Amino acid sequence: MVTKQRQQLKQEQERDLDRSIDVGLTQFGRFVKYRWLWLLLAAIFGWYFLTSVLPQLTPPSLGSLFLYIIQVVFAIFYVLIQFVAMFWFMGRPRLYWVMPGETGLGFKDYKGNPDVLEEARRIVRILTGIKEYQEMGGHPVRGLLLSGPPGTGKSYLAQCISTEAGVPFAYASAASFRGMFWGMDVLMVKNLYRKARRYAREFGACVVFMDEFDAIGMSRTGGEGSGGSHSGMGGLFGGGNGGLNELLMQMDPPPIENGWLKKLLRVPGLYQGKAQSQPVLTIGATNVPQALDPALLRPGRFDRQIRVLPPTDRYRGEVIEYYLNKVRHDPAISLPALVQRMFEYTPVAIKHVINEAVIMAHFDGRDMVAYKDIAAAQDKHEFGIRQLSDLTPIERRRLAYHEAGHTVACHYLMEREFPSYVTLHRHDSEEGAEAFAAWRNKETVKTRSKQEVLALLKVYLASRAAEELFLDIKLNGVAGDLAQATTLAGLYVGAYGMDGTFVSHHNTLNITVPRLAERVEEVLQQQFREVKQLFQEHYEAVIAIAEALIEQDELLADDIKRLIDEADARKVMAKITSEAALA
Repeated sequence: MVTKQRQQLKQEQERDLDRSIDVGLTQFGRFVKYRWLWLLLAAIFGWYFLTSVLPQLTPPSLGSLFLYIIQVVFAIFYVLIQFVAMFWFMGRPRLYWVMPGETGLGFKDYKGNPDVLEEARRIVRILTGIKEYQEMGGHPVRGLLLSGPPGTGKSYLAQCISTEAGVPFAYASAASFRGMFWGMDVLMVKNLYRKARRYAREFGACVVFMDEFDAIGMSRTGGEGSGGSHSGMGGLFGGGNGGLNELLMQMDPPPIENGWLKKLLRVPGLYQGKAQSQPVLTIGATNVPQALDPALLRPGRFDRQIRVLPPTDRYRGEVIEYYLNKVRHDPAISLPALVQRMFEYTPVAIKHVINEAVIMAHFDGRDMVAYKDIAAAQDKHEFGIRQLSDLTPIERRRLAYHEAGHTVACHYLMEREFPSYVTLHRHDSEEGAEAFAAWRNKETVKTRSKQEVLALLKVYLASRAAEELFLDIKLNGVAGDLAQATTLAGLYVGAYGMDGTFVSHHNTLNITVPRLAERVEEVLQQQFREVKQLFQEHYEAVIAIAEALIEQDELLADDIKRLIDEADARKVMAKITSEAALA
């Protein structure tokens, strides 16, 4: 049985050899058939040179022949070096190669997105077992597109993939492939993938990561990279979409040979064989996937597309704990409190806030980060640098009661948010606002009920209610609040269907909502009366926040809650005392 199998194997090998010889002879015959004239001219020229020209030449001395060769080589190199240097300096892309293990980042360092991480693990399993995968009949994954808001960890994930797979990693800025001269972008993309395939032959696979991928992959149907009209020297200088076209070909190449020797041997038919496709994985990261060319997004190029979003409430704590453990911090810091505060924060934003907290603790003369440092760093991150305001006493009092109205209304009315910060100072992020009050979500808020929308309306109108009740005045500072309240009330009536009508002013038939302006005014007036009633019931709380703000200029979340709780406690004690006196 074994002997028979060996004989069959030997016969198959002989048939393969005969077939290879036949193919080679056919290709060589085709080469001679179509190029016989050039071969004949070359033979005649060679025969004439050997029989007539060469015998008449005076043999040069060895020294003069060497000097002549040196001069010719120098002249050639002198010209070539100028062109090479110019194109190298002006057409060099921002490209960095990282060999296996040099990043130091693995899947253990990627936190906050377990679903994305599981998809990345599958990519790694394919890269590490590429031979077994191909033996099953599978084709290598050519592309992975990572999309999502800035700071969600797209490039971080790409580095983790290359580290776990143990393959070389090329970090490239897609914008740098737009060369100054025509054709440079094509040359840069081609050279990148030529080197990537060389590494793939050596290490089994290779990862090419292109950040800001839309800079080279923008759709050709319009936009900056569409290849439209170019002014001036458009024919010489860079423009058009040559880089994109080359990228499309490199990501899904035809079955061609990449080695120069095999290419040369293929011309006369002296080499034949199936071209090998090296597993090069292209990972692109973009914030605007809708701007990419459709040819890039088809299967065979970007086989997989992953949207990387900020961590949800469930997994945000993993990211916070990961970066918090990298710094010296107070063990009493409440992780659930930070998860609540850092609503919709990206991993990069979390890392930045914790690092800013270290800076604040260091300049405060402490060697350990406290909760107050993280809170202050977060406020600085969100609101910018504080600019001290030189306010007169009357302005301080007016602004204090205005912002106290927002703060107290938020505390009592908004169940899924909490007042986090109120200040009398201007900040960089609040352009034009001399003072402001801010609140944060306690949880992810995707929808709002009718009661929650009405509560938000009351918070917007609370500034005017506080002015009238506590200052007996109407100020122009409510202009922005009234604009927000009017817009929300308009949506309440004419879009959300919360006022008893299903007619939406967002319809395409230009049907108007009946009595829209009057009904919006009715809603606003009702919420204004209710928030006034709220302040009459919690009179002491508004005064406590406003007076503390006048004295301290700004209050944080803990200060706000403490002052309101103390005011409510005093109110309860006063009521008990009054009832006891009447009894």
